[in-house]
Amino acid sequence: MQIQLETQKYSSIQADALVTYVFDKDDKIDGVVADIDKAMEGRLSALAAGGELTGKSLEFLLVHFPEGLDAKRLLIVGAGKRDKFSIYDLRKIAGSALRYLKSRGVKKFVFLAREDERNPDAAQAVVQGLVVADFESDKYRTEKKDREVQSVSLAGFDSNASNVQSAIERGRIIAESQNFARDLINEPSNRLTPRILAARAEAMAKEVGLGVEILDEKKITELKMGALIGVAQGSVEPPRVIVIRYTPENPRSGGPVLGLVGKAVTFDTGGISIKPADNMEKMKYDMGGGATMLGAMRALAFLKPSVAIIAVIPATENMPGARAQKPGDVQVAMSGKTIEVINTDAEGRLILADGVTYARKLGCTHLIDAATLTGAIQVALGTVHVGAFGTPREYLDNFLESTHSAGEKMWPMPIDDEYQELIKSQIADIRNTGTGKGGGAITAAWFIKEFVDDTPWIHLDIAATCWVDDGRPWLAKGPTGIAIPSIVDFAMKL
Repeated sequence: MQIQLETQKYSSIQADALVTYVFDKDDKIDGVVADIDKAMEGRLSALAAGGELTGKSLEFLLVHFPEGLDAKRLLIVGAGKRDKFSIYDLRKIAGSALRYLKSRGVKKFVFLAREDERNPDAAQAVVQGLVVADFESDKYRTEKKDREVQSVSLAGFDSNASNVQSAIERGRIIAESQNFARDLINEPSNRLTPRILAARAEAMAKEVGLGVEILDEKKITELKMGALIGVAQGSVEPPRVIVIRYTPENPRSGGPVLGLVGKAVTFDTGGISIKPADNMEKMKYDMGGGATMLGAMRALAFLKPSVAIIAVIPATENMPGARAQKPGDVQVAMSGKTIEVINTDAEGRLILADGVTYARKLGCTHLIDAATLTGAIQVALGTVHVGAFGTPREYLDNFLESTHSAGEKMWPMPIDDEYQELIKSQIADIRNTGTGKGGGAITAAWFIKEFVDDTPWIHLDIAATCWVDDGRPWLAKGPTGIAIPSIVDFAMKL
């Protein structure tokens, strides 16, 4: 899909459709929409008076062959309340418009920004919305509808401003990197084993100029990654650890090194503590944290932050084979800490333990991990917010500022010392699930914290937000690509 700035006046652009937006319960139609209304001899005002044009969030009004426009259709999208509107609502508006028009066979349309949303940040938001919305989850369907948006023109922006053009490119890079991650998450596990994931990560890294190293099972054993080996031993598929490096052109001596650690369980049966059969097919998405970090690294390779970054992604299956670890087993992690395995379905935190340990060994001074870690985070936050944990609090607050800049919803979760007591073991140093009921997402985070020591650290539990069972007007059902924009923003500012 081509996206370009449009230099012509919007009314004279020949396209299948022109898209713009209005607010809920405005006293009057104003700005550029008022100009369109005037050219249409007040038809929009009449539709608003009759209740057909409301401005309610993501409601659509489609007008065919509108007077005064060379476009064949006019699509007006509701923008919701004006006082609650941000430029990041433009993502949803642009994405919803694309999916609405795409389903109707539109090949080319124009997105017309209103007067208050004609800056670089708005242009980036629109492009991200368009590119993310264009992703479909039907990769393996043999019969597909021939519906593809070929080009979108952005009207209303200053076409001569270099910063607007840079923002468009930045938006495309981030969104395409989200879609890269979404494609990985969407893959069936027979088509994305740990070895295949490693191969695809290696190909991506070489394509965009990143350093890459793949640790095989022999090297993993030499490094004594006992927590990862314990999870992997039940599968015939050997584990891998993917290491990807970004080095800035002019690295600062003694500067920070950001470590991005992602859980990549390419299929999770639960192991001996096997999951129920209902919805187990979705456990192909349990490598979503790893895919998130691969997508972030892809974007950062193009955007070139001034900070060094190392991604460490432990990849494995969790299977109930004859050699699988059992409840009650004790594993020795790479750090030397011993772990009593209470539940083999609490495997993500085990592989992250070795992942963050190895990242620190490689010199990472600051850490972010992402994982589809617990069902408990959905109990706490539903499917709206990512659960964000971190220490020290100042480091987490800095990251949360980036989530606001990126327009993503994340909520700070507690990591109080009292929760540490819940993962103490009678036979080993720690146990992999908490005692008692409740606080499951917190005790899982505390388990990982045991391996980061005093390193500034953020843990993102994306289990409830990495995948949507029902599509949104702006998003296909399936993987979402959550957290990549926030991680990229944070890395660029670090």
